[in-house]
This record gives sequence, structure tokens and C-alpha cells, in this order.
Amino acid sequence: MSSQDQDLSFYDYNPSKAVAGVCAALFGITFIWSTFMTFRKRAWVWTVQLLAILMEIVGYADRIASAAKPSDMNLYAVQFCVIILAPVLMAGVIYVVFGRIVFHVVPAEQRTTRLLWIPPRWITPIFVSCDIVALLVQLIGAVSVSSTQATDEDAENKLKIGKDVALAGLAIQMGAFGLFTVIAARFHFTSQRFEANLKWRLDEVDGGKAVFVKGTSKKLNPNWRHLLYALNISCILILIRSVFRVVEFAEDSSGAVSTHEVYMYVLDTLPIFLVVVSFCFFFPASYVPYMGFRVPKRIDDTTELGSHEGSATALREI
Repeated sequence: MSSQDQDLSFYDYNPSKAVAGVCAALFGITFIWSTFMTFRKRAWVWTVQLLAILMEIVGYADRIASAAKPSDMNLYAVQFCVIILAPVLMAGVIYVVFGRIVFHVVPAEQRTTRLLWIPPRWITPIFVSCDIVALLVQLIGAVSVSSTQATDEDAENKLKIGKDVALAGLAIQMGAFGLFTVIAARFHFTSQRFEANLKWRLDEVDGGKAVFVKGTSKKLNPNWRHLLYALNISCILILIRSVFRVVEFAEDSSGAVSTHEVYMYVLDTLPIFLVVVSFCFFFPASYVPYMGFRVPKRIDDTTELGSHEGSATALREI
């Protein structure tokens, strides 16, 4: 780019159009597959993830144009905001998936605060609420940062305020998501004790390839723990990305992270892409039923289970 463009550029490095194009294409492939699976499995809650992936596609596609015109504030603002905010939506849908796993694996009478540190029925509402607050705060900060030009009056102060606001949003997200990650990791081990009870409540079909939740027509994949693995790994990846963004906003514009594009692709793009890919391989609706926006509040199972008497099982919405 010319020296004049370099002086007016919103970037502190020469952004790569080729890498941005590859990223847009890769996210595009995952979007097509995720959309197909969402409609095939009628997993309507996954439309939130589709929106997040679409934001990544728009972000990197716009980044190609922004790299060609680095002094264009509008192009820079769009790619900056959507790439920053997309993982927040991904975190929100992970909360929902975890809630559905708990819903099916843990007997109603054992869904206690002691098990998950938070009342199980409030896990999704509490963490999603935190996610919405973090999203709004980060949006305000991202817009402020991306719309500040070097020629603005008191530009340095405006940039600092925008970064501080974005940092506050990231702090909210990291605090909530960090706690959730610990809860999900702990549940990964404590859930083992519910497997025997879960098998008692299931009927095998298709030679054991799937099972019916007794009292319903919905199938549950007996390998549901694979989904739990994907969820826990995704939590770690999103936390890595969040730490990177905190460092980016905390340092000044001459810092190593801000002046080298490679850090963004390695510590933001790659972790988020791996999150998306993990759920393409372990699509939630292939493992647990009821991936719509609501689940039944009660399912009665009055069928005898072998030598055991059937009993009504309350399945409250999580």
C-alpha cells in the first residue's frame, strides 16, 4: 500500500487479503454443513450458532475489502465488530447444549445446586443473560474503537475509553464463561455416576446404535459423552481466544499483538474455527433430543422397566 494509505490505515500492520479469503471460505464450508444438519435434525436452537458462523464469514469477507482499502472506516468497523462478537453467540449456544445434556442425563430428583453449584434449571438463563450483557458491552466498545480515527479530536482518549468498555465486556464474558467451564469440566466427571441410572431409563433400538428415552419418541445417542468432550474442549478454546482479546485491548497500539496479524489468526481465528468444526463432527442434535427452543416440562414414564416399576419422571426445562 502507499505511504499515504499506511499513514491513514486503521491497521498497525499490512492485513493479508489471501488469509482472510481462506478463512471466509473455511467458515463458509462449515456454515453449509451446519445449516444442512440444523434443518435435517430440526435443531432450531442451533440457528444461533449459524448466525455466529455467518458473522465470521461476513467478517473475513469484509476484511478482504478492508485490506484493500485500509483507510475505509466503515469496512474496518464491520469486520472488527462481527469477528469480535461472533464467539459471544457461540458461548451462548454452548450454555444451552450443556443444559440439554444435564436435562437428559441427570434424574430430576438429583438436579440439585450441590451438583452444579447453581440451580440446574437456572444454568441456561443465568449464563445466557451474562452472555447478552457481555455482548452488548463489547458491541459498544467495539463500535467505539472501530469508529475512532487518528484525525479525530481527542482520538487517543476516545480509543482508550472504547478499549476499556470492550475490556469490561470481555471481563464479564470471561468471568461467566470461566465459571461455566469449571462447572462443565466438573460435570464431565460427576456425570459418570448417572450412567447406570440413565441406562435403566433407556430402551435400545437399531442394535444399540440409538436408544429411546422412555416415555418419549425421541432418540438419545448412547455415545452422548462424545458431545460432552466436544463441549469441554470448545470451552477451553473460547477461553484462549478471550484471553488473547483481553491482551490485545489492554496493550497499546505499538504492542506485539496489535502490530502482528499472525497473533489474531492463531489465537482467535483458529480456536474459533476449531470450535465450529468440533460441533460439525459432534452435532448436538445427533446426540441429544429436544434441540428446539423449548423442551417438555414433564414426561411421564409409567412403563415397567424389567424388574423395576415404572415411575413418573419430571423433566423440568433447563
